[in-house]
Amino acid sequence: MIMPLRYLVAFGLAFLFLGGFPKLTWGEEVLDPAQGQLDEQEKVVWYDVRRLGVEGQGWSETAAPFDRLPAKSEGKVRPEVWGLSRHAAGLAVRFATDAPVLKARWTLTSGQLAMPHMPATGVSGLDLYVKHEGRWRWLAVGIPRGATTTATLVSGLPEGEREYLLYLPLYNGVQSVEIGVPPTNQLKKAPPRPESRRRPMVFYGTSITQGGCASRPGMVHTAILGRRLDRPVINLGFSGNGRLEAEMAELLAELDVAVYVIDCLPNVTEKDAAARTEPLVRILRERRPDTPILLVEDRSYTDAFLLASKRQRNASSRAAFRAAFDRLQAAGVKQLYYLTGEDLLGDDGEGAVDSSHPTDLGFMRQADAFEKALRPILEEAAGESPGAGS
Repeated sequence: MIMPLRYLVAFGLAFLFLGGFPKLTWGEEVLDPAQGQLDEQEKVVWYDVRRLGVEGQGWSETAAPFDRLPAKSEGKVRPEVWGLSRHAAGLAVRFATDAPVLKARWTLTSGQLAMPHMPATGVSGLDLYVKHEGRWRWLAVGIPRGATTTATLVSGLPEGEREYLLYLPLYNGVQSVEIGVPPTNQLKKAPPRPESRRRPMVFYGTSITQGGCASRPGMVHTAILGRRLDRPVINLGFSGNGRLEAEMAELLAELDVAVYVIDCLPNVTEKDAAARTEPLVRILRERRPDTPILLVEDRSYTDAFLLASKRQRNASSRAAFRAAFDRLQAAGVKQLYYLTGEDLLGDDGEGAVDSSHPTDLGFMRQADAFEKALRPILEEAAGESPGAGS
């Protein structure tokens, strides 16, 4: 068989730099250099991350490669929801490599790299973590420079193969994302998670769920929880448009997940909370009778201690939301849980950028609160320990 030219060049470079063929054993999950794009000048092979698998997509039949909702939902959900679903929030790539240098190249769908209250690194950047001594550690951020950015994420890595996790932008879409490694090194899919932790957690919510205003894509609480609980995450946060809608409930019900986290209260009024909460839960429960559902109150505005109107906004929507939860429990709906919102951002006022959207500190605090609620729910669902709704 005649080998492709790029493949031969890659192996030729291996001889040049290592004095022989790559030393690691090629396995089924190792990407073939012939499927990458060799840049001889930069001495790097670029690989489309889709060959590694993209986590965070609940549907495979999408209109574009990195969409969060299926193509069939266009015209069924509101245009605002559809537009926001083209953002890559929550999408991530797990991979392993022995490369001493890691590069990234990505092309965005929008030229708006940043927002007034959220940096470009969070809106349009990449975020790289590495598994070190059994836990995920932050390693590098990809800073966007324009419509297409090519960046060296990290160099000078010590010898050895490691597992990595690369998060995609939170408030921008991507047309393409590539990882670059030297042609003398391997790039392969990460080892699968244990069978008991392969079903994803899905979060349906607002701008906060989508990631506003995290400094990096890995700092939104959904990503933090994915690392802590070692589970895939589907982020269905839609800025200003997480409204407990039946159309979204129908889509959510198609997903076979470990838990549904419903966190829409910041985007709905008292009236809508009262009218929409029960129908959404019943749609999910009809299709997924055994999947846990966690209803989450809105965070307290960090300036509400002095502003009565904001205290009233929190109180009224929470009262309607809690009343719906109580009615559902009284009606016998099982596996239904509730997380209060008063302490999601802490009590010192430092947890938000603008009284509403979390800082990185706020997201860490929110992740702490969510973890306390989710860990026992997931353990109970797996038969590991008893638990009950609260």
